[in-house]
Amino acid sequence: MVKVKVTQGWLEGEVLETVTGDRKYYSFKGIPYAEPPLGKLRFKAPRPALPWEGVKKATQHGPVCPQVDIFTEILIPGSEDCLYLNVYTPEINSETLLPVMFFIHGGGYKSGSGNVDNYGPDFLVAHGIVLVTINYRLDALGFLCLDTEEVPGNAGMKDQVAALKWVKENISSFGGDPDNITVFGESAGGASTSFHVISPMSNGLFKRVISMSGVLFCDWSIAFEPRRRAFKLGQLLGIETENPDELLEYLQNVPVEKLVNTDPNIITMEELHKNMLKMYHFTPVVEKDFGQEHFLTREPIEVLKHGNINDVDMLLGFTNEEAIIGITLLEKHLVHLYNKYIDLFAPRLITIKATPDKVLEISDRIRHFYFGNKKVNLESMREFVTFVNDCGFIYPIHRFAGKLSDLINTKVFMYKFSMFSNRNVYGAAGANYKITGASHLEDLMYLFDAKKFDLKIETTSREYRLINLACTIFTNFAKFGNPTPDTSLGVKWPEYNKETRKYCDIGDELTIGLDNYRQTVDFWKKVYEDAGLEF
Repeated sequence: MVKVKVTQGWLEGEVLETVTGDRKYYSFKGIPYAEPPLGKLRFKAPRPALPWEGVKKATQHGPVCPQVDIFTEILIPGSEDCLYLNVYTPEINSETLLPVMFFIHGGGYKSGSGNVDNYGPDFLVAHGIVLVTINYRLDALGFLCLDTEEVPGNAGMKDQVAALKWVKENISSFGGDPDNITVFGESAGGASTSFHVISPMSNGLFKRVISMSGVLFCDWSIAFEPRRRAFKLGQLLGIETENPDELLEYLQNVPVEKLVNTDPNIITMEELHKNMLKMYHFTPVVEKDFGQEHFLTREPIEVLKHGNINDVDMLLGFTNEEAIIGITLLEKHLVHLYNKYIDLFAPRLITIKATPDKVLEISDRIRHFYFGNKKVNLESMREFVTFVNDCGFIYPIHRFAGKLSDLINTKVFMYKFSMFSNRNVYGAAGANYKITGASHLEDLMYLFDAKKFDLKIETTSREYRLINLACTIFTNFAKFGNPTPDTSLGVKWPEYNKETRKYCDIGDELTIGLDNYRQTVDFWKKVYEDAGLEF
């Protein structure tokens, strides 16, 4: 056992052995970083963590937030008392403080946790960094917006900020450098990191950012009429009111399991097009400015256009076959829907902002770009996967990177992740269509030891070499602000700009990709411009 002192009191962690059995690390799990958001604190911004007496055991994870798993559709009751983080460090008493990597999990803002089931620290801590993983409030609990001073929205994002503040204040006790924190995340966690880049509340809390398979421009991260949606939620749960205070009091007394995995749709399209590729009901929002500390009060594109962002460097990218994780969903549900309702092909922002005839015109063009004269059916699964890759991830990530690269002081690096081995556990259904590659989530399998899969790893194996390569790239960026600070990985990784759009392909080795996505990005840019929207 090992003890450390933090602001709230003493913690007792443990010394664990890595999955490869060749080194040890210090583990501190279930550390409260904020006051439990219970009762009248439900839906509200987090408060600082409460102190405790004596020595608090830190050998078990804290409860997960109440949720329905987006992949299994199983209810995980968890607890509203879920604002906990985990710290893993290779050395507590290091002479030199180590870089810190702060991970935000994905799950559509409605499921997931920072636990070792998916995010075991074994690989990353072996590369000389301190790793932090967190829980934050999910679904309506984390993202309900009433447009009031009490509940302006973004409670889940403010949880992430509270965790960052706790880390900034306490991480030196674990051997971590509070002035060298890299925030990284995947999917909704990746989109979260991009929101932190533009949030005034996050300013000064980190030095670098890694966004994996998700940015704030992704369809599934865009909020629409969040206040109206909150009242629709109330209606579904039994209250008819136009008074936000009355609604808040009612929702604060509803059993928590009724607040997860609801369907508060507010327009017909949402009811017909239930589609996890395009929409989640509760996401980050632009808050009304009540003069208090806020997470975000201006549209992201306006913030980026005027350069009012936090001064950080950024690594961002995507996997080469993101969509094969969802092939079962595509087969059972979505291919049929897209064939029936062609307007689904249009980006969500365009369906919200443009006229119906413009949406149909754009949808026809998108369908033809990806399918030509082919029918949209199971025979054209290859084309459908490419469409989802591009629409769900690749063009929004390039759109965000382009905005960042316009800013003088921001260094941007882009990657495509294409490693493929027996660690690629999420995209197996692609083989039925002869589509293989790295699906959504599979880059994480090379950075974390996901304990739930119990994958054995030999230090002499190809898989271990790939793990070391991936971890070296990501920890290099955390340490130096450059994924290839020297020639040891065989390439010099060029910075991204929207003229050359160069990136690095992370496969069995590193290769510099010329702009293989130019035609795709230029196509989507024209789509936005024709809809009267800025790309």
